[in-house]
Amino acid sequence: MARRFNAPYQMEPVSRLAVWARYLAVFAAITAVASTLLVRFDFLEVRPAMATFFGALALAGLSILLALAGFAAIWQNGSRGMARILLALLIDVLILAYPSYLGWHYRTLPAIHDITTDPIDPPKFETLARLRTSDGANPAVYAGLYSAELQRGAYPGIETVQIDLPVQRAYEVTLNLINKRKWRVVDARPPQLPRREGHIEAVARTAVMGLPEDVAIRILPDGDGSRIDIRSASRFFDSDLGSNAARIAKLSEAITSAAENAPAPKPEPEPKPAKGKAGAKK
Repeated sequence: MARRFNAPYQMEPVSRLAVWARYLAVFAAITAVASTLLVRFDFLEVRPAMATFFGALALAGLSILLALAGFAAIWQNGSRGMARILLALLIDVLILAYPSYLGWHYRTLPAIHDITTDPIDPPKFETLARLRTSDGANPAVYAGLYSAELQRGAYPGIETVQIDLPVQRAYEVTLNLINKRKWRVVDARPPQLPRREGHIEAVARTAVMGLPEDVAIRILPDGDGSRIDIRSASRFFDSDLGSNAARIAKLSEAITSAAENAPAPKPEPEPKPAKGKAGAKK
């Protein structure tokens, strides 16, 4: 009969701190993913879901503390559990990396949530105003000149887009770009008399959490060309962490590029000479 042999290291107990650090890290990861999906697919109101997400971040932070304490205990008494500690730390870093990046933006960017290319007369939320009446939502009215001053200091490049396309063509190009981005269009009105103003309202989503951010666009004739003003505002929270300014900048660049590459309009055919007395003389 073969004798069983147990290595000395197998007799050492597993650090309970290491075990709990891994448990908390896994639970924090599940909670963070679940709360993100709840927000992204509108299964739960934004604020309760975000509270759950911040709770997951707190659990990840607690897991890091337990992992460090477990590492110190293993160093002192030689207990097992280093693999559990390393796994917990890896999970915690993955959970906290992107929120830490956003936290850096929160400290360096102004706390504003409503960005526009025309702070004096910004495009208005009309259809979208009805979606901004839920509990905790930001108002549909523009944030005002104080926000405009902060915007000017942080995002000086946000300006009205001017292109050499007639207003109807500019409206079509802009709407096509919005559809390519898969924003949810809730209102689209082509240029109409007397001002020949085009108006588009759509809902965009943030990259990770999928938080709703509302967009209003106004297209007006400007001589032979058009001027396009864009407004993008977060529906929730006082700071957008730069997402609205980035959205406007990318859309403005795309509109300008599309206008430059747009085919020249076909010349109108010359009118045919009318058949009249000249033909009769023949």
